[in-house]
Amino acid sequence: MAGYEPPFPVGGQAVIEGVMMRAKHSLAIAVKRPDGSIVLKQDRLHTLAERFPCLRWPFLRGPVVLLEALVYGIKALTFSAQASLNEEEEQLSPWHMFVTILFAFTLAVLFFGLLPHYLSGWAGRLWGADLTVDNFTFHVVDGILKIGFFLLYVWFISFMEDIRRVFEYHGAEHKSIFTFEAGEALTLENARKHQIWHPRCGTSFILVVLLISILVFTLLFPLLPGLKVGGRFTTNLLQVGVKILLMFPIAALSYEIIRLGGRYADNPLCKIVLWPGLMTQRLTAREPSDEQLEVALEALRSVVSQEEELSRPVP
Repeated sequence: MAGYEPPFPVGGQAVIEGVMMRAKHSLAIAVKRPDGSIVLKQDRLHTLAERFPCLRWPFLRGPVVLLEALVYGIKALTFSAQASLNEEEEQLSPWHMFVTILFAFTLAVLFFGLLPHYLSGWAGRLWGADLTVDNFTFHVVDGILKIGFFLLYVWFISFMEDIRRVFEYHGAEHKSIFTFEAGEALTLENARKHQIWHPRCGTSFILVVLLISILVFTLLFPLLPGLKVGGRFTTNLLQVGVKILLMFPIAALSYEIIRLGGRYADNPLCKIVLWPGLMTQRLTAREPSDEQLEVALEALRSVVSQEEELSRPVP
């Protein structure tokens, strides 16, 4: 529907055999059970921005929104992992889930933090240069390595059957949200015709973060002297720690860019900025089946219903 503005924004996340949909005040997770039925979990959101209105301001809202998305995303994954099991299968304990998530975060810091940083310092030796964090080339190499590791990781796990199904639910999530944003009825017929790549996707956000980080690190590290402690290993640890802290303002800026790009998706400049992320979604989002699309629509219908109920005036 040309010129249509949705009444409220909706975001989502693919989970194990299902989709989580989230709006301003509500959340819903729909998961397909092994017997073919759909289990639905609804929740009322109480965000930090409700308690502290200043957290709605531009460049303050980004890190808060992302932190809350991470928390709700982990909870949704935990629920979907339990709900998608057969009755005879052993349920995952909270301790098992905690160890799994901790292991995943440790690997993320290693492969997308320490390893690219360390290799960037060695890369200069290939052409006889001494690369340090004061050099623009160092951060370009670091950014390229991170993007390369990320793409290789996504490409590798895409061959796993369970992950491939998550990517299909990812496509179902995007198709459903496009249907809502077009002002169309949330039906299979309407959702089928939409594309599986969305400008506000988390995949696009990751690519924007990596590109913005190259610029930020290049400008700031020369202004931060003395980032050396002991030998090469401890110095790398310190510098990576500083990079992790800088990810908060980088995430804030990247969030505003993605938000702007989603609002003005037809703008030529926005198309250029969002193009790398949309191309990467060709790895992380796949065409879903009708059954998967129905699961995503079930979650979205629930969120829309909850938001409409909450917006009605109290008699």
